[in-house]
Amino acid sequence: MGNIFITSDWHFCHNKNFIYEPRNFSSVSEMNEEIIKRHNEIVTPEDTVYCLGDCMLNDDKEGCNCIRRLNGRIYILAGNHDSPNRWQQYANIRYDITPIGIAYILKHKGYTFYLSHYPTITSNYDVDKPLNRRVINLCGHSHVTDPFVDWDKGLIFHTEMDTNDCRPWLLDDIIDKIKKKLDK
Repeated sequence: MGNIFITSDWHFCHNKNFIYEPRNFSSVSEMNEEIIKRHNEIVTPEDTVYCLGDCMLNDDKEGCNCIRRLNGRIYILAGNHDSPNRWQQYANIRYDITPIGIAYILKHKGYTFYLSHYPTITSNYDVDKPLNRRVINLCGHSHVTDPFVDWDKGLIFHTEMDTNDCRPWLLDDIIDKIKKKLDK
């Protein structure tokens, strides 16, 4: 059993400079290749990856080729750019790539995560309860660089490419970061 990684908003083939330039790339093709490289440096074929939407845009054939090259068993949640046509394409990329819906509950090491593309308030910020008795939202969509940008609204942690130097987050590292944030 491998590790669990969380990511969002690959935006493969999204040929708009407002996507790739803030990520420090000079072109969409450079971004595509570097995301694949960085992903495969840390994710093995035995690992599990949850992508929280917006996998590709514009060139679906090349976008599917990019996703095909990624290591791991990949589960995809729908984002705002994941049309029904793209959703069907994801299901046919590779046997171990599975579209799973618009939201998903993931339990890991006694913690409960609500995975979604959009930031979602999952509790009343129950500060009196221990972290393992609360629901943590892992999300994407906003293209922010600070994973805690919505922390004032609740237990919301952003996982888009922009928050982690175009690398997926190891779920255990997310737990550690949240624990440290709560200890402050």
